[in-house]
Amino acid sequence: MSQISDAPFADPTPGPGGDARVADLRKRLNRAHAASATLSERARAKLDSQGKLFVRDRIDLLFDEGSFVEDGRYANSRATGLPADGVVTGRGTVEGRPAIVIANDPSVKAGSWGARTVEKIIRATEMALREELPVFWFVDSAGARITDQVEMFPGRRGAGRIFHNQVALSGRVPQVCCLFGPSAAGGAYIPSFTDVIIMVEGNASMYLGSPRMAEMVVGERVSLEEMGGARMHCTVSGVGDLLAEDDADAIELARLYFSYLPSTWREDPPVYEAEAPVEPLTRESVPEVESVPFDMHEVIDGLVDEESFFEIKTLFAQELVIGFARMDGRTVGIVANNSAVKGGVLFTDSADKAARFIWQCDAYGIPLIYLADVPGFMIGSDVERGGIIRHGAKMVSAVSEATVPQFCVVVRKAYGAGLYAMGGPGFGPDATIALPTARIAVMGPEAAVNAVYAGKIAEIEDETERSEFVAAKRTEYEADVDLERLAADLVIDAVVEADALRADLLRRLEYARHRDRRFSDRRHGVPPV
Repeated sequence: MSQISDAPFADPTPGPGGDARVADLRKRLNRAHAASATLSERARAKLDSQGKLFVRDRIDLLFDEGSFVEDGRYANSRATGLPADGVVTGRGTVEGRPAIVIANDPSVKAGSWGARTVEKIIRATEMALREELPVFWFVDSAGARITDQVEMFPGRRGAGRIFHNQVALSGRVPQVCCLFGPSAAGGAYIPSFTDVIIMVEGNASMYLGSPRMAEMVVGERVSLEEMGGARMHCTVSGVGDLLAEDDADAIELARLYFSYLPSTWREDPPVYEAEAPVEPLTRESVPEVESVPFDMHEVIDGLVDEESFFEIKTLFAQELVIGFARMDGRTVGIVANNSAVKGGVLFTDSADKAARFIWQCDAYGIPLIYLADVPGFMIGSDVERGGIIRHGAKMVSAVSEATVPQFCVVVRKAYGAGLYAMGGPGFGPDATIALPTARIAVMGPEAAVNAVYAGKIAEIEDETERSEFVAAKRTEYEADVDLERLAADLVIDAVVEADALRADLLRRLEYARHRDRRFSDRRHGVPPV
């Protein structure tokens, strides 16, 4: 039973000298309050069949007990079947920190929007802007009510104002979206403007046009899951960030995600008790042969506090790993190449994935640690047609603009523009640190020798002589980019063993906490999107 469903007026009967009109008002308000507090048997059965929670039970799971204060509960109370006009808004605390919730009620006309629904959402976002409060979006809506379109769609306080306010909130306060059901048509943009989208598998969906509309307009026959289902968006489109099992799991993920972030851009993230890594790094943690793939999660787990790594976009562009973690109890952002997937090569999707995460960390003052093991960006006609140059430039732009402490750790290879994308020396990181297994070069030895000496190699007919020539040129190339030489020439700042990396980073993070955060005097850049 929800903690927020008790009737506000105990006894509407007028006492001696009372006013019957006041008694009648109390009675009507109690009736409206009850309508938004309870579900009919039919509505309850429908939610149960979908594996969904009642909107107020969702809010109970989000906020600390007894902390929720609701606004606009009597919206459209005179209309039949529209309690609270289908959306619950208000404030509460999450682990003691104030936040706003905007939660669609799918039991009210499938969570659709009317004029007062939109007004309530606009007021909640205005409150978030005024008081700089984080916003939790609990989305489960079939979209606009066509009958209310003139009142809620085109005007200055129409639905477009919601998006405007979300953009104004972006990077100012965290916006966390739990998508429990549909988010259709224009309403699909609400999740897209938030910092993270957590989608409930089997129930959540996002689409601009429904499968029925797609068939009518473009002649495509497609299922809802294929068009905009949770798994599709979390694996293929990258629109979704995390896949949840059910409503409760989604809300728990939302609370956990929020624990890594400050309440506003002006504050620091919460600090937790420091813990040692689950299994510290050793000198054997990283394979010394660069062609041997390995899972970078092992290095991450050896660097951060035990079980503190919160990975984002786990199922999307898995050649790059991003997420929040804690080191000595403090939040850091991790950007890491994973050679176990596609060799760790950067693609358009992985570049987009990294860029948005870097922008997010920079917005909220979260230091960044790059773990580089990257052969560079993917090449070929397919990726060129897909715009890999502008996508790669987007990632490099994000790295360049970030003013939080940044540390480039060259775990193994960092070749070509991959070095730049992973916060290499040219981008002013607080330090570039290399493990003894590290290599930095324009390209790998094999590719370099073939690129420079392709003609000469082709001229040598004797196989043994050809092999000896290639081996000799490879040795020359490797000597040219020897790690000691790079350290001697101040390309890198330090060379440390894997078992000393965490301690080295912790000291550097502490020293860099109060660094200057100015980048460039301007209104804003023009990103290569």
